[in-house]
Amino acid sequence: MRSEEDVVVLGPDDVIDISEKVTELGIWLSGIRSYLGSRPRMLQGADPSAWQQLASTEFNVLHAGIKQCIMLDSLILSDRESLADLALPAGSTLSAPGLISLHEVLNEAVLLGESVINSSIQGPGQWSAWSAMLSRRLDETQSFYDVVHFAEAAGAKFLPARLKDITSDPSKVTPDLAELVLVLPRFGMVLKWLSIVKKMLDADRPLKPSLLIFARVNELVLELTTFIGNRLDHLPDQEAELFGTLDAASYTASIELKKVYTQELAGVAAMRPTPSIFARIETAYSLLNDGFQQILAGFMKIVDRNAESLDLFPEFQIKLQQSIVLRSDLWSTSKLVKEAEQAPEPSKIEEMRQALTAFQNGSMRYLFYKDTETVERFIEEILVTNQNKDLVPILHRFGAFLETLFGQVTLRTVLQKHPFESPVR
Repeated sequence: MRSEEDVVVLGPDDVIDISEKVTELGIWLSGIRSYLGSRPRMLQGADPSAWQQLASTEFNVLHAGIKQCIMLDSLILSDRESLADLALPAGSTLSAPGLISLHEVLNEAVLLGESVINSSIQGPGQWSAWSAMLSRRLDETQSFYDVVHFAEAAGAKFLPARLKDITSDPSKVTPDLAELVLVLPRFGMVLKWLSIVKKMLDADRPLKPSLLIFARVNELVLELTTFIGNRLDHLPDQEAELFGTLDAASYTASIELKKVYTQELAGVAAMRPTPSIFARIETAYSLLNDGFQQILAGFMKIVDRNAESLDLFPEFQIKLQQSIVLRSDLWSTSKLVKEAEQAPEPSKIEEMRQALTAFQNGSMRYLFYKDTETVERFIEEILVTNQNKDLVPILHRFGAFLETLFGQVTLRTVLQKHPFESPVR
C-alpha cells in the first residue's frame, strides 16, 4: 500500500481520452475550491500549539491536489490538436491560452504555499491569506469555470443507459418523468466525482487527496437535497409515487452523507497509518456510491416496473455473488469458533484453524478493509495460541465479533431479496 507521503495521485497513463482528462481536471479543481472554502475556518479556531501541524497537514492535502491539476493541465496542453477538436458545452470558452493561464495560477499557488509552510513565522493569518489568495485567483480565472463546467456536463451524463434514454422520445415524457429528468443529472455528477475516488482505491494511490473530491461531493449532495426539497414543494400530489420516491431519495442521501462526514472522514487528514486511511476512504466511498446507485435503481422502477438493479448496475451482480459467499462463510466460521470455545478439544481446534485459514485466503477479501484488519488480528492470535486457558477467551471475543459482522453483511442492500438459509451440517 503506497505511503501517503507520496503526492502522486494519478499517473499520466491513467487517463487516455482528452475529454476524460479535462473532466478529471475539472473534478480536482472543484474539489480544491470546495476544500478551500471549508478548511481555513477550522484552522482559525485551532489550538495555537497544534496550529503548525494542522496547517502542514491541510497544505499537504491541497498540495497533492494542485500538483495533480498541474499534471493533468500539462497533459491536456501537450495534445492541443485534440483539445481544439473537443466538443464543448454551450457558452464554454475553454482554450489552450486559458489552460496556460490556469497552469500559471496553480504553479504560483504551489510556490507560495511552500514558502508559507517553510517559513519560521507561521500562524492562522498566513495560512488564511494563502487560502484566500488561491480562492481569489481561481475565481478570477475563466478557464477554471470552463473546465469545471465541462466536468459537470460530463457528470450529468454519468448515468445508466436506461435512465439516460428516458428522454429519447419526448412524446413519452410524462410529468413524473419530467421531474426525474431534472433530478437525474445531479445524481450522475455525484457518481462521476466518486468514480475518481474508486480509481484511486483500485490503483492503490495515496488517498488523503481524495478529501478534496469528497469536499465537493458534500456540496453536491447538499445542493441535490435542497433541489429535491424545492421540487417537492411544487408537486401538487403528495400521495403520488414520485413524491414518495423523491422524498425517500433526499432522506437517504442526507443520512449517508452524515454517516460519511461525521464518522468515516472525520480526522482522516491528520491520520498517519496508511491502512487506517484506506479503510476510512473505502468505507466512505462505498456508503455514498452504493447508496446513490440504489436510489437510481428506485427511480428506474418508476420508469419500468420490471427493472432490476442488477440490470441497471452490472457490478451489483458481482457484489451479490460475493456477499452470498461471504455471508455463508461467516456463518459456518462463527459456528466452528463457538464449538471450539465450548469444547476446546484438539480435533475441533484443528478443524477451526483450517477453516480460518481457508476463510482468510478466500472470501475474507469481500469484507471492508477495516473489518479485514480486525479479523486478521484475531486469526493470528488464534493460530499462535496453544494453551486452552488463553485460547478460549480469544475465541469468545472473536465469536461475538463474527456474529456482529454476520449481521452487518446480512443487511447489505444487494441481499434484500436473498434471505439467509443456514446450511445443514
